[in-house]
Amino acid sequence: MEPELQTNELVSAEGRNRKAVLCQRCGSRVLQPGAALFSRRQLFLPSMRKKPALADDSNPEGDFLQEHWLVDDMFTFENVGFTKDVGNIKFLVCADCEIGPIGWHCLDDKNSFYVALERVSHE
Repeated sequence: MEPELQTNELVSAEGRNRKAVLCQRCGSRVLQPGAALFSRRQLFLPSMRKKPALADDSNPEGDFLQEHWLVDDMFTFENVGFTKDVGNIKFLVCADCEIGPIGWHCLDDKNSFYVALERVSHE
């Protein structure tokens, strides 16, 4: 997560994002303020890279991340893309610069889209 931002600065009393969520690379807006709920869930995300490389790597390096923004409807996003299926997972990427993954979506749960706080900026 961005060192200067603490979780309590990002999460409202209602558990929603106080600030807009942006792509770290190009600054494109991913979510409006108040659009997502804070969630703690350990999820594996491959290392950041361009979208085509994400779908091709069968044994990627990456990180287990705990803090996420949870979105329950894909149409809530301002700007997000999805990789091809990797098993029953689709990874979320920036739709403008295609860097990612910034998040995770399991095809078994149509209403849960996770965006890792460590993979985005806030404004």
